[in-house]
Amino acid sequence: MNKTIYVLNGPNLNRLGTREPHIYGKATLADIEAICRSELPDWTIAFRQSNHEGELIAWVHEAIAAGAGIVINPAAYTFTSIALLDALKMFEGPIIEVHLSNIHRRESYYHHSYVSKVAIGVIAGLGADGYRFALRAVSSALA
Repeated sequence: MNKTIYVLNGPNLNRLGTREPHIYGKATLADIEAICRSELPDWTIAFRQSNHEGELIAWVHEAIAAGAGIVINPAAYTFTSIALLDALKMFEGPIIEVHLSNIHRRESYYHHSYVSKVAIGVIAGLGADGYRFALRAVSSALA
């Protein structure tokens, strides 16, 4: 079995640690990557971030051919990108959607996720630990 899990991060997540820490926490994206790599040391983690929708879609296409599972924090594309949804629909493995903040406690435009339509689960509001739980869920779904 392929042991690569793609952890994909959307726009502005490269600014974690300094971007609205009262909402997103103080962990940086590098901190989250370290959490992910330590959580499943026997798996290959393809950890990536982009501010560009097309690049995220290209990585989903790559995962279709080379990945066992996807953990995705699409950030703002959660609420806007049908193109990302369409790409994720083609992926046959488990997908877990992650959000650092609880999107349901925020403004109403954060309440509708396109990605949730293809995810086997959604983790929101647990900060950086959400990634840890998401990786466990993907690993469990693949077992």
